[in-house]
Amino acid sequence: MSGISTNRSNITLPAEISAEIIQKTQDASAVMQLARQIALPGRGLSIPVITSDPNADWVAETGKKPVSNPGLSTKTMTPYKLAVIVPFSDEFARDAKALYDALVERLPGALAKKFDATVFNGTAPGTGFDVLSSCTAQSIDVDASGNGGFYSAIVAADADIASGGYDMNGFAFSPQARGEMLSALDKDGRPIFVNSVAEGALPRLIGQPVLYSRGVYGAGNASASGVAAKPDLLGVAGDWTKALYGTVEGVKIDISNEATLPIGTSGAMENLWQHNMFAVKAEIEVGFVADTYAFNRIVRTHTA
Repeated sequence: MSGISTNRSNITLPAEISAEIIQKTQDASAVMQLARQIALPGRGLSIPVITSDPNADWVAETGKKPVSNPGLSTKTMTPYKLAVIVPFSDEFARDAKALYDALVERLPGALAKKFDATVFNGTAPGTGFDVLSSCTAQSIDVDASGNGGFYSAIVAADADIASGGYDMNGFAFSPQARGEMLSALDKDGRPIFVNSVAEGALPRLIGQPVLYSRGVYGAGNASASGVAAKPDLLGVAGDWTKALYGTVEGVKIDISNEATLPIGTSGAMENLWQHNMFAVKAEIEVGFVADTYAFNRIVRTHTA
């Protein structure tokens, strides 16, 4: 990274602290909670994929049994590095527990948010890493006749996923979607999700689990000269048995008090030692692959 000196020292966090950071990253990531985890070597991994199922058929008592070959293919999962640098004041260094607590509380959310944002609405960091940003979209917009809405959109997503031979088994939504859910009304003006409104949360929709992540939301844009309109992404529904993620190893931690970093809202480059500060760099190598036809995006028209 430009502007960072090479004067830094490596430390190894206690195993339980590193494990806790990984666990909290997984807890904060909707993708990591919904998709299946696999061990990922640093060179990447070729994963066998079933593209079509064998077909059985009826036969007479002494009839010839049919032979049906399933379709097989492979997908390559390639790990990419995800990193964040967090500056601290020197006062943290006087108390190791405070440092570790700060790491555990602040780093997982940043790693999880970026990972989710990339998978749901971003651009892949390279080949061998799938994203869901081009999946079929279902809009919650209501037309002039009063048709549509949030409930119709998730039912349409379920139907579309099922039509492809998949089984929708989970939703990932942004916090921005919660208001849309809670304000969804039936034809008589009553809340559709009345029980969940009373609970103040929406743990399930049409019988399937719901997870929330700030990384799901993707702000769209209104149409402008030469720029096509893009809807806001509120959530993703899918068959999560068709998605895999993998990490190469635990979180790597570097600490430096001599680096030069952009500090504060101005982004001015400052020397940490001069300000009685130090910085902690956390990074993981992670990959993601999915059958993108098994997913639908839940969107709404962007308004300025």
